[in-house]
Amino acid sequence: MLNMPQIQDIRDMARDRSVASISRSLSVDEKTVRKYLKQDDFSPQPPDKIPRKSRLDAHKNLIDQWLQEDETRWYKQRHTGKRIYERLREESPGFDCSYNVVQRYVKEVRGAKQEQRANQELVWHPGEAQADFGEADFIERGEKIRKKYLTLSFPQSNNSFTQVFGGENAECVCQGLKDIFTYIGGVPRIIVFDNATGVGRRVGEVIREAKLFQRFRAHYGFSVRFCNPYAGYEKGNVENKIGYTRRNMFVPEPVFDDVEAFNCDLLDRHVVKAEELHYKKLLPIKELFGADEQALQTLPGKPFDVCRYEYVKTDGYGKIHIDARHHYSTRPEYGGRDVLVGIRAHTIDILDGDKQLVVQHTRQYGTTRSDTVDYRTSLAMLLKNAGAWPNSGIRELVPPLLKDVMDAQPRDELRVTLRTLHLLANRYSFETALEAVEEGIRINRATFCDTAVLAARITEYGLETAAEHGPDLNVYDAFLTGAAVTG
Repeated sequence: MLNMPQIQDIRDMARDRSVASISRSLSVDEKTVRKYLKQDDFSPQPPDKIPRKSRLDAHKNLIDQWLQEDETRWYKQRHTGKRIYERLREESPGFDCSYNVVQRYVKEVRGAKQEQRANQELVWHPGEAQADFGEADFIERGEKIRKKYLTLSFPQSNNSFTQVFGGENAECVCQGLKDIFTYIGGVPRIIVFDNATGVGRRVGEVIREAKLFQRFRAHYGFSVRFCNPYAGYEKGNVENKIGYTRRNMFVPEPVFDDVEAFNCDLLDRHVVKAEELHYKKLLPIKELFGADEQALQTLPGKPFDVCRYEYVKTDGYGKIHIDARHHYSTRPEYGGRDVLVGIRAHTIDILDGDKQLVVQHTRQYGTTRSDTVDYRTSLAMLLKNAGAWPNSGIRELVPPLLKDVMDAQPRDELRVTLRTLHLLANRYSFETALEAVEEGIRINRATFCDTAVLAARITEYGLETAAEHGPDLNVYDAFLTGAAVTG
C-alpha cells in the first residue's frame, strides 16, 4: 500500500505521462498505478485505534514552531537541541523523552538558511490561484468576535472568493476550498499558499503537509506550492484581496447567527464585485474570469468529507479536550475512556463504538478556555441516580410546567418520567420527548403508551393538526350491538 505523497506523485504525473512511464519512474507495478488513478474518493475513514509510535509525537508541533520562529532571529541566538530539550522539560507537562530523541528530531527538521530574494513581477496564467487568511471582527449571535477568513484569488482575472472560519487550520482550509470549488464549478490547477497556513509549512527545504490536506489534494487533483520565506510578492494578489475584502465587505462588522449560512451569501456577494473593472486590464473581472473557468479542472464525482478523526481520552466527567483549551461533553458513562472524535471546521462530532454520531458540538476557537456541554446525553446516567435531578443539567432544559411536576415527584415516579424521556429521546429527539411528556401531563394522559402516541403525532404532523376523517364505523357498531341498520 502506497502512502499519500506517492499516490499524489502518481496522480500528478498522469497529466502528461503514460501508466507504463509512471510505473518505471516510481518502481511501482502498473496495476497499482491504475488502481490509484481510478480511485475517486480519498475522504478519510474513521480509523481503528493505532498505538502511539513515539513519545515525542505530542511535542513535535511545538518544536516545529520554535524552529520556524528561529528563522526571524539572529543566527547566534537560535535554539540548539539542548535548549529545546530544556524548554520542553520546563514548559510541557508530561514530557518524558530523552535528550538524544529530541536532538535527532531537531537535526532532521532543521533546514538550511534561505536567501532573501528581491521582489519581482510574476506572470499568472488562467486556472492558477493563491490562498491565504485574513482576520476581521464579526457580530456572531450578538457578540463581537474576531474571526479568520480564507480568500482564494485568481491573479489572471483578479477575481476572488472568501469563506469565514473560527481558525486557520487544515480543516478550515479544506472546507473553505471545497465550498469555493463547488461554487465555481471546478478546481484550480495550482494553488500557492503562504508558508504559515494550516495546510503545511516549509522548514528549511522540507515541506510538511497536513495529512488531511494531503488527502484533500489527492481527491481534487490540484498542485500546490508554498511561498519562500520573506517572499510575500509570490502571493501578492491574494494579500491585496484580503485587504480589499475587509474594507469593502466587512465594514461595518457583518452580523449573523449561522456562519455557514453567512458563507453561502458571501460567495454570491463576490459576483457583484466581479462587475468591477480590472485595475490594469480595464476589462470587467467577470469577463476575465471566463478564461480561469475554462482552465479549471473538473470536480471529482464524489465530494470530499472534510473531517479529521482522532481517538481522544475523556476526563472523569466524560469530556474531551481539543486544541488544549476547548472542552466538549460526550456521555458521562464514557468517563476515562478513549472516544472517537470527528474534527471538522465548524463542528466536533462525538462517535460511539459503532462509529455512529452521539452528539455534535459547535467547534470553539480562541485562546480562552471553553466548556461546551450537551446535557441531553446525560439522561442515561441520570436514570441511575435520579436523586441528582435537582442539580442536573437536564433540569435546566425542561420547560417550567414539566419541571414543576418532576420536582414534586417522589423518586420512583421521577425515575419513570426520566425513563420515558430517555426512551422517546432515543426514538425521536430530546425536544420531541419533552413536548410529548409535557402534553401528556397537561391532558392527564401521562402513561408511557399515551406519551409515545403523542410523540409520534408531534413527529408526523404536529399536535395542532386536526385528525383526518376516517371511514364511518357506525355500521360496525350496529352489527356488534345487534341494532338495526338502515340503508
